[in-house]
Amino acid sequence: MALSNNVIGAINFVAMLLSIPIIGAGIWLATESDNSCVKILQWPVIIVGILILVVALAGFIGGFWRVSWLLIFYLIAMLVLIILLGVLVVFIYMVTINGSGHLAPSRAYLEYRLDDYSGWLKRRVRSSYKWDRIKTCLSSTSMCGELNQSYRSAEDFFNAHITPLQSGCCKPPTECGYTFINPTYWISPINTAADMDCLQWSNEQTQLCYSCDSCKAGLLANLKKEWRRADIILLITLVALIWVYLIGCCAFRNAKTEDLFRRYKQGYT
Repeated sequence: MALSNNVIGAINFVAMLLSIPIIGAGIWLATESDNSCVKILQWPVIIVGILILVVALAGFIGGFWRVSWLLIFYLIAMLVLIILLGVLVVFIYMVTINGSGHLAPSRAYLEYRLDDYSGWLKRRVRSSYKWDRIKTCLSSTSMCGELNQSYRSAEDFFNAHITPLQSGCCKPPTECGYTFINPTYWISPINTAADMDCLQWSNEQTQLCYSCDSCKAGLLANLKKEWRRADIILLITLVALIWVYLIGCCAFRNAKTEDLFRRYKQGYT
């Protein structure tokens, strides 16, 4: 039984290590400027990672110090957390399954439309109350100012691979026909009726296209890219956790069998 308990403790130590990439994914999301402005996914990911760490620690202690009730708690709680993590992985995949950039004439960068994205994501940015807070946060970043430092001519800018946020928030939509002066200053639109965003554009550097639907779409496109990366990490960790959990269950069952067999022998003798 001592050997089995040591195996259980070692397995739970591995489970503790597996909580690190989950917590790390949440911290990485929190450090990204767009996610820090929206604050949707990072805290659920971090909380799930911390809970897995705590539960695995309980199993580690229960295995090495033979505390049966801690092992039972570990088996039940870890199963719940694995299911919760699985739901989170599927949820992230489902809300990011739609939405992609669109090619614009004579442009290397893509443009984005809000209607392309899932209803759940759109509800996170459509409310004027929510968007005012997000817009203030985004406008305080240097993402648009960086474009002016990097691209001086129209040709360089049109051939640039800028981020979805920069495409949606820092310039007017291409179909409006604005004339390039610099990446964040455009004049003389040809067709202001092409899109409501054409009327929303402002050369005021604190306004730009932060009130545009294209900016909301660019934000969602950025979130989709980052959430998908985090989701891959969570999926790999989920598979590893399931594998570790099943091994732990087998080790716990073997330990119980050894204990029963030992008691039987003692009673028999």
